Amino acid sequence: MPRPGTIGIFVDIGLDVGGFVDGALLPEREELWPAEGTVTDFEIWWADSRQQIRLKPSDPRYLRRDFAEFAARFRPGWPSDIGRPVLAD
Repeated sequence: MPRPGTIGIFVDIGLDVGGFVDGALLPEREELWPAEGTVTDFEIWWADSRQQIRLKPSDPRYLRRDFAEFAARFRPGWPSDIGRPVLAD
């Protein structure tokens, strides 16, 4: 992934802010990413002061194969931080 955080897919979440799934959370092969028009569920992965909600695919077909190890490395408190307030940077 040449630029994590900037490569991924945009998701219409029906709000004034956009949804974005970072390519680092998606399968390694781009052809396994959800195609345009796919209707599926997502979880909020991250939100901050930016006008965008970062999402994580709920469907394991659209999630990186080693997600548990990835989350332990890059977000060690997850899911214990679910429900806690989001503080601006």
